Amino acid sequence: MTALAGWQNFYVIVGSSAGALIGLQFVVLTLIADMQADRDVSPAGHAFSTPTIVHFGTVLLLSAILSAPWSGIASAAVLYGVVGVAGIIYAVIVACRMQFCRLRLMPR
Repeated sequence: MTALAGWQNFYVIVGSSAGALIGLQFVVLTLIADMQADRDVSPAGHAFSTPTIVHFGTVLLLSAILSAPWSGIASAAVLYGVVGVAGIIYAVIVACRMQFCRLRLMPR
């Protein structure tokens, strides 16, 4: 066995998932490219479409962490904890963006 044999599943999972995510982004950008906006809706994009990309990327990251050939479980557990804390912080940021977007786009 070579030193990189344990990484085979890692490359298969990460490579195919990355390709699928890139394809998904191209499809979404193609669909929304021709849409005309009546007003500035960039805050809505930050509040509603960006989290979707972040969630797909997070699932890819967590899959990559689990499929990497670790010598023990402690490293993967620490990384999962870091991703969890970052997710909580990001959820608060998105909630604030959604509140700002709702207040800004509501008719007066």
